[in-house]
Amino acid sequence: MKGSTKLILDIVIGAVIPALVLSYLSKPLGNIPAYVLAAFIPVTYVLLDTFVISRRFNAITTYIALTSVISGVLVFWFVDGVKYAIKDTLPLVAAVLVFLGSTLIGKPFMRFFGEQVFNQMLTPDTPEKTALVTRLLSLPGVIKSYALGSLVVAGQNVLAGVANFLLNINIVTAAFNTEQFNVQIAQVNAITRIAFTLTGMIAMAVAIWLIYRAIFAVLPKEEGKSQFESDLWELINQWDRTAK
Repeated sequence: MKGSTKLILDIVIGAVIPALVLSYLSKPLGNIPAYVLAAFIPVTYVLLDTFVISRRFNAITTYIALTSVISGVLVFWFVDGVKYAIKDTLPLVAAVLVFLGSTLIGKPFMRFFGEQVFNQMLTPDTPEKTALVTRLLSLPGVIKSYALGSLVVAGQNVLAGVANFLLNINIVTAAFNTEQFNVQIAQVNAITRIAFTLTGMIAMAVAIWLIYRAIFAVLPKEEGKSQFESDLWELINQWDRTAK
């Protein structure tokens, strides 16, 4: 699935459809059924994408699936006011704990993303090439970039969590199990599901760029060429010959 198509689907299924369900189906379905349905639409989409469409099973997809399961379980914590604001912010808190906590213990989570991106880009097809890529991605400077990238993503989730909590506190003021409560949730989701998707992608792009920069910092340059114009495998082989 292309990146632009995936982004559109994420926004439509994660924000637009749930907002429409909350705004227009609360009365015919009932407030609680509409609330649960709206919450489970994006959760179901993520799980289907992970286990049926993409079918990629690794640390990244496990993390994404786990956060979706957490969101699904929290749906049945029927609260309002401050408790709802806390509940709605918990998935973002979990993301902070994963990215910040993994960095603090010396196992930055962005390493999984970086390794996946570069292995998909390079597609090493022999044990020798695989070992070479593994060695390149394990250099001290690259390891440092994993930590910096993880901190960037953690920081974005901290800011998103604070914004999410404040928006919920100020907008979702109605009592649970009322049509107004559902409408107010739709208003918050219309902001957060789009804004946080976009800022999350920007943070991830910055984190990946930090890893790119660290890798290209150790690779040689061909005279008269940008590194991006050179064959990456040739640069890696030159680096390997020089490093030995």
